[in-house]
Amino acid sequence: MFAINFYSELYEDQLRRGRKTATVRLGDKSAKYQAGQLVWITVGQRFGRRQKLFTAIIDRVDVKLAADLSPRDIQRENPEMRALDEILQFLTRIYGKPVTPDDTISVVYFSAVSE
Repeated sequence: MFAINFYSELYEDQLRRGRKTATVRLGDKSAKYQAGQLVWITVGQRFGRRQKLFTAIIDRVDVKLAADLSPRDIQRENPEMRALDEILQFLTRIYGKPVTPDDTISVVYFSAVSE
């Protein structure tokens, strides 16, 4: 079983309420995550304790340049963000290195599975 982990506790409420239905990750993640795959959605620190929020199914994985992110992609990643520069600044903070419009990113879309 794979997991998609979110480091920020700020996302827990958005994830539980179904407002966050995608994640933008740096690089090509199409080999790791594939449509139809079941994953756990978790929150917690890297190498630390994590909490499983729910099981999800991956709906689709789009690999593209960051410059090609649509407003809908950005909003599904974080409902509070609207513009490309906001998501690039956010990814730069998460990855600890500059993320530019020319970087390859993956948008992983997921839906909660009722158990």
